[in-house]
Amino acid sequence: QVHLVESGGDLVQPGGSLRLSCVVSGDIFTIATMAWYRQAPGKQRELVAGVSRTGTKNFADSVKGRFTVSRDNAKDTLDLQMNNLKPEDTAVYYCNFQIWPRYGTNYSNYWGPGTQVTVSS
Repeated sequence: QVHLVESGGDLVQPGGSLRLSCVVSGDIFTIATMAWYRQAPGKQRELVAGVSRTGTKNFADSVKGRFTVSRDNAKDTLDLQMNNLKPEDTAVYYCNFQIWPRYGTNYSNYWGPGTQVTVSS
């Protein structure tokens, strides 16, 4: 069984910073794209930032210049550094990995349970 778990969500004031982390457990052959998504109440889940295995990164326009993403291929972890947070960043943040399990036959999408980020004064 492969599982993802996020951590680092919290309540923070506008202008503050948070660092989210995602770790994976289980027997894995390889991981392609790693990404962070978020879902605010009443809204669709949206891509925040993604990193390919080769390190190519992409960000939602709303977070460019404020968020950075880092991937550790040795540890199979993905971090999201969020700076200058705004109330509109409030959401549940999910990590999403495209994983080829060791005994699998192809890549599958895996999601973590999510971590709550609340930006409020």
